[in-house]
Amino acid sequence: MRISLLTYSTKPRGGVVHTLALAEALARAGQDVTVWTLARGGDQAFFRTVDPAVTVRAVPFPSVDGQTVGQRVLRSIDALRRAFEGSYDVIHAQDCISANAVPGKVRTVHHLDHFTTAELAACHERAIVQPAAHVCVSSAVAGELYDGWGLRATVIPNGVDAARFATAVPDCSWREKYGDFVLAVGGIEPRKGTIDLVRAMGIVQAVRPGVRLLVAGGETLFDYRDYRSTVDREAWRLGVKFTVLGTVAEDDLPGLVASSAAFAFPSTAEGFGLAAMEALAARRPVIVRDLPVLREVFGDCVRFAASPATLATGLLADLSGEVDPARRERGSALAASHSWDDAAAAHLSLYRRLLDEGAPVGSEASGPGRPVGRSIRDTEPSAQSR
Repeated sequence: MRISLLTYSTKPRGGVVHTLALAEALARAGQDVTVWTLARGGDQAFFRTVDPAVTVRAVPFPSVDGQTVGQRVLRSIDALRRAFEGSYDVIHAQDCISANAVPGKVRTVHHLDHFTTAELAACHERAIVQPAAHVCVSSAVAGELYDGWGLRATVIPNGVDAARFATAVPDCSWREKYGDFVLAVGGIEPRKGTIDLVRAMGIVQAVRPGVRLLVAGGETLFDYRDYRSTVDREAWRLGVKFTVLGTVAEDDLPGLVASSAAFAFPSTAEGFGLAAMEALAARRPVIVRDLPVLREVFGDCVRFAASPATLATGLLADLSGEVDPARRERGSALAASHSWDDAAAAHLSLYRRLLDEGAPVGSEASGPGRPVGRSIRDTEPSAQSR
């Protein structure tokens, strides 16, 4: 089967991580897989090496100063639309941008956004209503899709590269530099609940002043400088000690996670929670926001918090060693139960059903024209982290 997966970036955001892992699992299953992406800001490769069995087509997407987020999104859609070519049995968009660039095929809805800007809201709406078929990584998000639009999605949970984190050895250099630390992965942005985490750390550090907050990741399409300034002001007001690591080399990420005293995941909206699942694989105590989707995914393997105060209470308990060994074992087993090969098999079953039903999820060969995306399958990756 000729399958094209589309994503919007080479950066290590959750949807991009999902796209690459799924592509490689589909290739292991004997499929002919191509990943299309936008290579933003001069990127030459994805944040990690991609299995050479997967063809990667990267469309150059240089930065343009002075553009609004809406303009950048529309330019992204146009660039990917103009470049995309080829004959595929299945075309599967993994985000709003790629679903607008090549509309009407298969779309994974990882989570639902709520935009106030008219052009972004319109792009979000089209990326939901136009596809012929939908996939969600959790039943909770599938329920939101049905309640809001009457669309029925196939639920296929994420896989997890659990072994990479389960075998990680704590890197002493992190502890030597920062001491005991609470780790959050995903950067500073409203959806990640950063300001609530900073407020919780104000309570934590009043009791345990030696514990620092580290925030890793943060590459995103959107401009969150105003939110970052608000977070910085709140941290200064509360006297919270925290360090923004930014992108972390992919090879260094498991050791960083394994070195954390506790892992915080206070997101206000998620589809699955891959970073928290990786922390469970590394056998770290994890606390997440009390959301239906995270209740569904994590069950009794994590602590839940509904406010900065309850987040602080849970973190203090974990930092004090009040970790149930059985919960840690359940978390490790849960992470290991999520296989990318199983996810690929479920996708293939869906693709075959759609093709048998005659759903318009593929494409015919395009006419003659120059190839726009350059192959980067043999290029060394730049260092990134989600």
